Amino acid sequence: MNNEQIIRDFIAAWSRLDVDELVSYFTADGTYHNMPIAPITGHNNLRQFIKNFLSSWDQTEWVILNIVTHEQLVIAERIDKTVVAGRKVDLPCVGVFEMHQGKIKMWRDYFDLATFTKGA
Repeated sequence: MNNEQIIRDFIAAWSRLDVDELVSYFTADGTYHNMPIAPITGHNNLRQFIKNFLSSWDQTEWVILNIVTHEQLVIAERIDKTVVAGRKVDLPCVGVFEMHQGKIKMWRDYFDLATFTKGA
């Protein structure tokens, strides 16, 4: 499977809100850097972070607007449509994914934190 399809599948997987499934997309030493906060590295840390992150989410659907792939790099512009504690939040984001052997080695997400906090 090519890197673009892996990221398309990863983005679609968020709608299932399954922490273990989401963590499985990362290398064992994979990192998620949600830009407003410090990076999170490793399956155990990722699992705990994503679990905490999703604890207030009722549902989510991430819509890809544009996706670009170059070798081991995938960039996905998207709108994350999420219901957080009963409130709808549509968050424009850009995710930059560095891949290694079919897994996410580094994921950096760029978005306006004020848009999220205002909506949530």
